[in-house]
Amino acid sequence: MGKLIRRNFYNRNTVQVAREVPGKILCRRMNNGKVIKSIIVEAEAYTQDEESCHAYKGITKRNAAMFKKPGIAYVYFTYGMYHCLNIITEKEGYGAGVLIRAVEPLNCELTNTNGPGKLCRTLEITRELNETDVCTRKSPMWLEYGEDIDNENIIQTKRIGISLAKDFPWRFYIKNNKFVSKP
Repeated sequence: MGKLIRRNFYNRNTVQVAREVPGKILCRRMNNGKVIKSIIVEAEAYTQDEESCHAYKGITKRNAAMFKKPGIAYVYFTYGMYHCLNIITEKEGYGAGVLIRAVEPLNCELTNTNGPGKLCRTLEITRELNETDVCTRKSPMWLEYGEDIDNENIIQTKRIGISLAKDFPWRFYIKNNKFVSKP
């Protein structure tokens, strides 16, 4: 069993957390009790100070999880068909998080995990998991430390799949990983 990532990891600058998330392990306890583990290979940062972030216009019923303490999951439904998973960062009351964009299966055969909606569908991550605390193994999902990825193997680029603030270089992914989503 890997080392659990504690709250202080998330209670930092969102862009820095997003840069360090690739290589970490997303653990998902399924309803049958089996734990599926996947390496996070791609992530993006979002903060309330920029207009592509759901927290940009303040707190609402939909985005309330974004203003919770760091290490809480914000799961939202988009395009009428996909859920997306974010992990809240920085101090409570400041709307910021890291979108988990893609994972590589570790202990199972998973398909369609390259893209935030597809990975949530495959791992059965829905709004029911919104506000889950990912800093405890008592939760249905949590993050663990994986292998450290050398700086030269982390690519930083513009975010994809958005129309506002799309020029922010807040997307990070593992170089040459086949599970990274396509722009």
